[in-house]
Amino acid sequence: GCVYELSLWENGRLADKPAAKASLCSKPYLRIPLAGDYDFQQVGVGDLDGDGALEFVIKQPNFNTDPYQQPGYWKPSTTTYKIEAYRLDGTRLWQYDMGWSIEAGIWYSPWVVYDVDGDNAAEVYCKAGEGDPRDEKGLVQSGPEYLVKLDGRTGRVVAKTAWLSREGYPDYNYYCRNFLTVACLDGKTPSLIMQRGTYNLIKTQALDKDFQSLWYWDSTQEKHKYAGQGSHGLIGADVDNDGRDEIVLGAAVLDETGKGLWTLEMGHPDICYVADVDPANTGLEIFYGFETKQKTDGMCVVDAATGRKLWTHKEPTAHLHGQGMTADVLAEYPGMEVLAGERDFNKRWLYSASGKLIEFREDLPLTPRPLWWDGDPQKEVILGKSIQDWPGPAIQPIEGRVVAVLDCLGDHREEVIACVKGELRIYTTTIPAPDRRPCLLQDHLYRMGVAAQTSGYYYPAQLGIP
Repeated sequence: GCVYELSLWENGRLADKPAAKASLCSKPYLRIPLAGDYDFQQVGVGDLDGDGALEFVIKQPNFNTDPYQQPGYWKPSTTTYKIEAYRLDGTRLWQYDMGWSIEAGIWYSPWVVYDVDGDNAAEVYCKAGEGDPRDEKGLVQSGPEYLVKLDGRTGRVVAKTAWLSREGYPDYNYYCRNFLTVACLDGKTPSLIMQRGTYNLIKTQALDKDFQSLWYWDSTQEKHKYAGQGSHGLIGADVDNDGRDEIVLGAAVLDETGKGLWTLEMGHPDICYVADVDPANTGLEIFYGFETKQKTDGMCVVDAATGRKLWTHKEPTAHLHGQGMTADVLAEYPGMEVLAGERDFNKRWLYSASGKLIEFREDLPLTPRPLWWDGDPQKEVILGKSIQDWPGPAIQPIEGRVVAVLDCLGDHREEVIACVKGELRIYTTTIPAPDRRPCLLQDHLYRMGVAAQTSGYYYPAQLGIP
């Protein structure tokens, strides 16, 4: 398509550099051709070279093994993961091979894109090892483990430190669950947060930009039950409005000093969203859907600062699964609507922010992807292969596998990043915006949510309180 350039007229002449560029696309998406005919599993974004524009970092291929030692879960890795960085114009900046010491599954290979060292250019951080320590089955149960820092411009390893140890866990299934995210523990300076463990012992460590330890915590240090409270993600969020990020493990929260803030003691939630769910409650809330069997309260919204339950689902639940949904999709109900469903039964519940059951359905997916697409206050959702209102006809078809939803082009609506064989595709709305708003990445909670999306399950980022 055509490219239009907007230049600034300054002191009687055109400025040396264009103020902005705009592309006229013949299709409702932008293409970034990959360096081969492969697909990718995850995507992160960050300004890797400091020029003010976002780059796109992928982890490929889309192969996944799981530590759970039952048929259909664990399988030997057939290749190694590669992390690759691309500009929007399709230029590949670099490739980093994670190697055979990192099994090809999301729980073995956490990574994050963020400017932690404060040089105005993002780095990439990831778990790493050495050599090929696989045993005869293909399991990696020994060998050194590290956190490494990759230079965002070149992909070269420029620093490393020890990862949290395997010691103390019952077996392979428990110690092969790793997370990495970012949090501003003092309210302004990014720190790296490493975690190991979900279903049993949980270890968490905060590091500064030089990999110096700020604190170490594990679940054995607490009087109350923090073990087994992990989710399938890890996010930094200021849950108590003190200006400093806490660490949301799942059904438990650590304060910024590395001490337990509160725990529900209910076990492991598959669904965990920190958001301003209910405008009638002061501050943020957390919506949960629990994988662990519950006699009651398997779905609940709690006050994020205290863990106090605001309302709960009163029926028994067996295994709420996937990532559910937390989004304002219906204008007639104040706040956000929340959805969760059973893994093994066709049961889906959609609740209002205040706990009113809006509908029970059997035909919904476990993980609809909500997004701001057309500029109105309500979000649309990706259901199947199209974007649509809730409920409503298709607005925009989507080809390929949806990998992420985020505001990566900056107009406060969200783009859909999809994987089509051999390309990264960015679907963007063509509907004019009714007003001007900041890019969503300017919102701290949203930015923390985007950073967390390359570790564990994909949870759509949420806005904080204005």
